[in-house]
Amino acid sequence: MIAKAKKYKPQLATLMNLCDVNYMLLIKLLANKEEAGEQREFFISDFLSYKVFVNEVTRYTTLITISQNTVEMGEQLAQLFKPKMVIRLYHDARMAEVISSQNIHQVKPRYDYPNKKMHLPDEKQQINMFLKEWLQLCHELGQAKLTLNFK
Repeated sequence: MIAKAKKYKPQLATLMNLCDVNYMLLIKLLANKEEAGEQREFFISDFLSYKVFVNEVTRYTTLITISQNTVEMGEQLAQLFKPKMVIRLYHDARMAEVISSQNIHQVKPRYDYPNKKMHLPDEKQQINMFLKEWLQLCHELGQAKLTLNFK
C-alpha cells in the first residue's frame, strides 16, 4: 500500500507575521514619505545595490518594486541574478505582501507539487521571507540615495 502525500496547508500565522515585519521594514526604508515616482537606492557594496521604486500610492495601499542591481555580467545571465519583486503595502492592515516575483506574475498562497514550473508548495511564504532578508540587509549595510523619477 502506497501512502498518499499530505496536501500542503499554508501556515497563515507565519505568513501574516512575515507580512507585518516586511511592512515595518519597508516603512522605515521609505521613511514613511512615499510618493509615486520616487526611487531610493541602497548601496550594500561596490558591486551590489537594491532599488526601491514607488509605482503607485492610493489612500489605503502603496505599490512598490524592489530590484537588485549588480555589476553587469551579460544580458541573459544578468536577468537570472537580478531578483525583482512587486510588493503591495496595505496601510490599514499594516502589512506588505509580495504579489509578483521574477517569473511569477501572481504569487499563489500554495502550489500543488510537483507542477510544471516547479514552484514549491510554500512559494509565497519563501518569497516573503526572502523579501524580509533583503530589507534587513538594506537596513544593516545599505547607504541610501533618493531620486525622483516622475513620469
